[in-house]
Amino acid sequence: MTAQAFAIFETALGACALAWGEGGLIGVRFPDPDPAALQAAVRRAWSEAAPAEPSGVVAQTVLDIQAHCRGEPRDYAETQLDFGSASDFHRQVYAAARAIPCGQTLTYGEMAARIGAPGAARAVGEALGRNPLPIIVPCHRILAAGGGKGGFSAPGGVAAKMRLLQLEGALAVERLPLFAPQPSSASRK
Repeated sequence: MTAQAFAIFETALGACALAWGEGGLIGVRFPDPDPAALQAAVRRAWSEAAPAEPSGVVAQTVLDIQAHCRGEPRDYAETQLDFGSASDFHRQVYAAARAIPCGQTLTYGEMAARIGAPGAARAVGEALGRNPLPIIVPCHRILAAGGGKGGFSAPGGVAAKMRLLQLEGALAVERLPLFAPQPSSASRK
């Protein structure tokens, strides 16, 4: 997973960066309101990569991320990704996260159960904290138990996570766990 090229581009949420190589996209640097901080993060993460003008699928991904950050969420299910030396567990977590539809959320525990590892909520959180492709692998859609915010390691932290969920409609009152339909008393027996 060696980055061959990267591009920095503007979004409604700030400057963002995308890196790619022969195997597909390898990294996204989440929108950062500080261009100098983003430039430094790009150089640290992809020191061997050269700046380049995106073309083809990469150019389309840039447009999709820009639209997503404007409140026009996109589905990146077909985007080719290169996770390099990520463990099988991390790959399972990333695949499960990519399967969460826009506007919906799961908890870390639900993600763990979904990949056949009940009780591994903390490991799921660790994998998502190392997610090299935020937005494309929508780690922001995973919340703490009971609908708590949980963490978010990208610039802007939890506030950025909540902004993405807001843009996707996941914070609409009818979608929040507190307001989810409850089983009737007859079905609880």
